[in-house]
Amino acid sequence: MKNNEINGQPNRIEKSTVITGDIVSEADFRIDGTLEGSIKTSGKVVIGKEGVINGVIVCSYADIEGKFNGKLEVKESLSLKSSSNLEGEAVIGKLIVESGAIFNAKCSMRSSSDVKSLNKDIEKTA
Repeated sequence: MKNNEINGQPNRIEKSTVITGDIVSEADFRIDGTLEGSIKTSGKVVIGKEGVINGVIVCSYADIEGKFNGKLEVKESLSLKSSSNLEGEAVIGKLIVESGAIFNAKCSMRSSSDVKSLNKDIEKTA
């Protein structure tokens, strides 16, 4: 996660934190708390073992150890760890699934150029 880190660390939502709303950033994120909403980044999203996201994720890379329910668009690769639980819809470039992961989703695998065209309409803010 070095490309989009701030001061050598990804942005972090800690275990005891609950956020309701939308996050738009160019930086990497690690979610160990709860997000009810969306996260859009050109970087990587990591959902830790205690992390929960209900909503939408649009990113380049994603590693999921916790729970996700909603719509997921990953330009490059999605890695589901053995403790992960994903439900909803996924549009991805590559999929890596460890034994034990729960994957109950409608999944479309696309080339990088196809996913780029999907992400074109993402609102960019400062």
